[in-house]
Amino acid sequence: MKTIKKSLLLFMFLFIVAGTSKVSAQCAMCTLNADNSTQNGNTQGNGLNSGILYLLAAPYLAIGVVGFVWYKKYRRKNVNVHMKTSKINLN
Repeated sequence: MKTIKKSLLLFMFLFIVAGTSKVSAQCAMCTLNADNSTQNGNTQGNGLNSGILYLLAAPYLAIGVVGFVWYKKYRRKNVNVHMKTSKINLN
């Protein structure tokens, strides 16, 4: 039974990896414009790609800041733990 699950999982993984295709993050017109500008010596294509990366990083940065503030705010500090000094019998 375990070998069937492992083989099914392996088959699904290989199917997902083999089924991927190359995708572009820009529309066709923006890609063409960026490629032509970099071939002609302009740096506008590099600026466009940098702008896309900045837009991609902004949500992750915002979620990271909110998570850090949440961790700092709700983290317990100086919690007193009252434990018995005598031995505990587990039987």
